[in-house]
Amino acid sequence: MAQVVAPPVTRQKVGAIADGAFKVLLAAVSIAGAAPLGRLLGTPAWLMVVTGVALLIGGGIEIGYTRSRSMRTYTWLMVAYDSGWVLTALVGALMAWQGSSAGGEVWIGYQTAAPIAFAALLIAAKPARTASV
Repeated sequence: MAQVVAPPVTRQKVGAIADGAFKVLLAAVSIAGAAPLGRLLGTPAWLMVVTGVALLIGGGIEIGYTRSRSMRTYTWLMVAYDSGWVLTALVGALMAWQGSSAGGEVWIGYQTAAPIAFAALLIAAKPARTASV
């Protein structure tokens, strides 16, 4: 009789879960503090709420797929996501430094689109191979 053996919990897997949990926490902050954060970043409160929902969906899917997707896929997606995050933060800061009020919108726009793209790519990725005994 063949049994499916669950993959061991590795530091990479804990990291992927922590990354998803951070997105869920950021989602809660974005939704709960939509008005003051929106004023601080120069974005409408509704956009902060939409961003929070996108982060909640993305983080939840990221946590949920840790058992069925390879850590190689997760690592690639997290590096791409975080690279985009840094780039848009730099662009937003540069825009603010030059006197533009759109820097916050650039960064929040990324925070709205990127978690959904991350989740879609994760869902579309091939399932990890499971060992059988």
